[in-house]
Amino acid sequence: MISGIWGRKIGMTQIFSDNKVVPVTVVDTSNWLITQTKTEEKDGYNAIQVGHLRKRYQGQAFDAAWLKKTKVYFDHVREVRVKSLSETLQAGQIVNLQDVLQEKDIVDATANTIGKGFQGVVKRLGYSGGRGSHGSGFGRVPGSMSFMRARGKVIKGKGLPGQMGNKRRTIKNLQVVQVRPEENVVLVKGSVAGNAGSFVFLRKSE
Repeated sequence: MISGIWGRKIGMTQIFSDNKVVPVTVVDTSNWLITQTKTEEKDGYNAIQVGHLRKRYQGQAFDAAWLKKTKVYFDHVREVRVKSLSETLQAGQIVNLQDVLQEKDIVDATANTIGKGFQGVVKRLGYSGGRGSHGSGFGRVPGSMSFMRARGKVIKGKGLPGQMGNKRRTIKNLQVVQVRPEENVVLVKGSVAGNAGSFVFLRKSE
């Protein structure tokens, strides 16, 4: 049994269920192949390595050479833990969406948040900034760095400007609204971190 499945975030939309509008995130799980298997006897744990085919090779018949040069043929290679390996989990086989997720399952969605670049403390940390009148030039500065007893050192944990976003985050307990195996698409209720087109890992909640 596979613990989760990788996919690419398409975007958000809404569907109607029981005469109510439900916001959903669409995740595409197509073009994922098993590139390698790991066993408890040889590697110490059971897992499968999955890879997402590059666009130029999508739609082509499977070639065993893909497994020897994963960096050439796959643009995203990740590992997924499994409880036990079966005949359906062999290198070269396509990851089947229906074998992992079903409607009304509860999942945890892991992805990288949208990067905002280098930002100041007002946007990054919500600081109020300085006064905005009477000739003040401290509108969006962090303010005092320390105090007299710190002997000129900046205290650990002081909020300062820096990189904002592009962090790995997990949103827990999202419900699977629909599973469309003919389109290899899963609809998850609510929002998922990341830009449209970014990779998302959906794992069943424990």
